[in-house]
Amino acid sequence: MLFGGYQHNIDKKGRVFIPAKFRDELGEEFIVCRGISGKRCLCVYSLKEWDKLVERISSLPSTKSSDVKRFLYDGAFSVGFDSQGRILIPAVLREYANLLENAHIIGMDSNLEIWNTELWEEENNKYTPESIASIMEELNF
Repeated sequence: MLFGGYQHNIDKKGRVFIPAKFRDELGEEFIVCRGISGKRCLCVYSLKEWDKLVERISSLPSTKSSDVKRFLYDGAFSVGFDSQGRILIPAVLREYANLLENAHIIGMDSNLEIWNTELWEEENNKYTPESIASIMEELNF
């Protein structure tokens, strides 16, 4: 399970450090793509989780499935870690997520999200204890 949030710099070549606890779960090769939750962030999936996502997308009606595949696959890249635990984020994805100097990396259970730090702060400020409690009520907590 991937969880926790970490702040890291993006170097001039577009590389960002991924914490060791995340690297172990992602494996040697994994997928980085545009986020599909309507947010300007990137998602990182282990190959196993990527295959699950692809299978779920394929279960959509064909026109919807094709739309999602075009969006997702056009911006999906197979990547791996360098010797220092960094990944190279392709330029097209850095541009999409406005990743310039800093990144906030969040474990989201089965995948990671990589956010521009300022965009993450704006997004995170939307959540209040009350708004989360309201959602949790649906789970009878």
